[in-house]
Amino acid sequence: MSQRDPSKRARLRVRGWLGQFGADLKASLDPGLIRVFRFFGLIYGPIDRRVPIDEALRKAGQRRLAAHVGWRHSLGGITYLLFLVLVLTGVLLALYYRPSADEAYASMQQIVSQVRLGWLIRDLHVWSANLIVISLLAHMGRVFFTGAYQPPRETSWFVGLLLFFLVLAFGATGYLLPWDQWAYWTVTEALNTLRSAPLFGGFLADVLTGDTVVSGATLSRFFAIHVIILPWFVLGLLVLHFSMVRRHGPAPPASGAPVGEGVPFYPHHLLRSFMVSVLVLGVVVTLATLYPRPVGDPATPFQLPDELVSTWLMVEVTRAVLHYVGPWGLALMSLLGVGLALFPLFDRSGERRLRKRPVAGALASAFFLAILVAWVAGRQLRAPVSPDLLRPASEGVVPVGEGVPVPAPGPEPVRPAPPPSAEPGR
Repeated sequence: MSQRDPSKRARLRVRGWLGQFGADLKASLDPGLIRVFRFFGLIYGPIDRRVPIDEALRKAGQRRLAAHVGWRHSLGGITYLLFLVLVLTGVLLALYYRPSADEAYASMQQIVSQVRLGWLIRDLHVWSANLIVISLLAHMGRVFFTGAYQPPRETSWFVGLLLFFLVLAFGATGYLLPWDQWAYWTVTEALNTLRSAPLFGGFLADVLTGDTVVSGATLSRFFAIHVIILPWFVLGLLVLHFSMVRRHGPAPPASGAPVGEGVPFYPHHLLRSFMVSVLVLGVVVTLATLYPRPVGDPATPFQLPDELVSTWLMVEVTRAVLHYVGPWGLALMSLLGVGLALFPLFDRSGERRLRKRPVAGALASAFFLAILVAWVAGRQLRAPVSPDLLRPASEGVVPVGEGVPVPAPGPEPVRPAPPPSAEPGR
């Protein structure tokens, strides 16, 4: 017997053991476990739980999508990808961020100046928070203008709108966390506006503030809402939204043309999703690298800043409406949004061609055009909107006056130097 026979027999035994282990593992794993791949968009079709897990995965990947599904249907996937970027970068930022009035600003300075690539992670988070609003609005516009909210998909529309409001809540609660002058006074303006709203405005403002002024208590509440409460609601709604979208499938063409059999999800549609993901990630990284978002001075509750620089587009929209139109303008935009949300309850005709739905077209055009105009106007607005930010404490806002000590100015903020070829951000 040659000397190679013992080693060959050992390899055969190891190979046989590994094969048996793989077979036992496939037999013991429930095919339902691959649902996580559906959550991340790696498979689309239903899961056959009567077969082994590898065969169930193969059958799900062979699911065919309708022939009319194209690039325009990737807007929802872009939004979901940006949400995943926000989750990942938010977790990394939370490792170093300290949510207290004494340490929040210093920890943010540490992230952008001392932590390796911390400035990039922060700017990826900030830019993704802006781009996800744009992609959500574009996704909503496509669904509404094409009439894809028609039965039986109206529930998907409502759940998608709830997700949109939660994304806005994410941005609003995260805006205060840098604890600089711009964030502090922008949130103070927002809470003052909410406090003046009828019915529950004052109550909600008091709950969010947690104090007579915007303080460390406010910061703690915003942080808890941002990283603990909202993620659970979003996770539940995402699972529900994805389940309904897969159950009903893409809406048929608005023209009424017959829906033909398309190509398999794997690899054709998965490759398209991969291409879109690479493009979106490239855009986010490019914006974060070339246009880093600015950092203001440390928050000083008793001194208004000379200017308020926005780092989130919905802040620019809201401040422009309040400055040029007033609270009634904000109420009108809110009514337009509510009308857009509830319109599927009244439009039960099944007609999807836009020219046959003039009311829907006019309502959606007014809403999206108002947001665009307000955003353009808000980009030029730097002065504080509210002239009554510094009022007596009895009115529930920041106090100022005789006998109120003004703290010494904090240290000069450290800002990361942009790349040599980049223009400074706003």
